[in-house]
Amino acid sequence: MKRLAIILIMLCAVVWATGAEAHGPKLKNKETASLASNRGPFELITHTGETVTDRDYLGKYMLVYFGYTNCPDVCPIDLQIVSEAVDMLGKDGARVQPLFVTVDPERDTVKVMADYVKHFHPRLIGLTGSKEQIASAANIYRMQSRKYFPADSEKKSDYLVEHSAAMVLIGPDGGGLSLFPHGITANDVVTDIKRFINPR
Repeated sequence: MKRLAIILIMLCAVVWATGAEAHGPKLKNKETASLASNRGPFELITHTGETVTDRDYLGKYMLVYFGYTNCPDVCPIDLQIVSEAVDMLGKDGARVQPLFVTVDPERDTVKVMADYVKHFHPRLIGLTGSKEQIASAANIYRMQSRKYFPADSEKKSDYLVEHSAAMVLIGPDGGGLSLFPHGITANDVVTDIKRFINPR
């Protein structure tokens, strides 16, 4: 329990360290200058083996989540929220591209990502690449991760990855709009996205 508490505290600290306002269910969401600056070129590989860059997604909203397929709990929960939010948007959901970027490219190959994303939204795109490509993309969106080995690990491949547990909403121009922390509901995500898609 003590290790879990430390990990949770660390994850919260990472999210706030991005310099963007973390949006909780009871907080009024606001765009921030620091979040809007979360933009830049990236080149990654989709779960179908296609090379893509940030320019391929310009003109659409992106709901981006950084995680990994061996994540025991947080990632599946957050990706389910992403999937539900896109569905709840109805017709507007077509304007939002959900993306899952691995923080564990060593194990998350194209094939592994393809097998994993099919358990979530049919339009969810899994993105992997070299360590350098992943690090560059993570740096753009200020997402952090750290590999660690549990005390009972027996092999080099028996590791976990602590990572920023947050979804990032990116606008059609490639700039950051909102940051959603782990624990937010799909309904709150949808409410926030609608502020941008259908401004009053």
